[in-house]
Amino acid sequence: MKTAELRQKDVAGLQTEVKELQKAHFGLRMQKATQQLNNTAQLRVTRRAIARAKTILAEKQAAK
Repeated sequence: MKTAELRQKDVAGLQTEVKELQKAHFGLRMQKATQQLNNTAQLRVTRRAIARAKTILAEKQAAK
């Protein structure tokens, strides 16, 4: 998800997005551990997406 799309969401929406991304990242880590993950670059993408969402969430919470 792009930064502009994340900025349009409210705090609750961002929190659910972070949780969904963390679940996806956990699934990818388990696939890697069991040698089922073909594209290991997905781990990097999801990790950075989580960081992006958390950063925007912190900005919105600090603005209150």
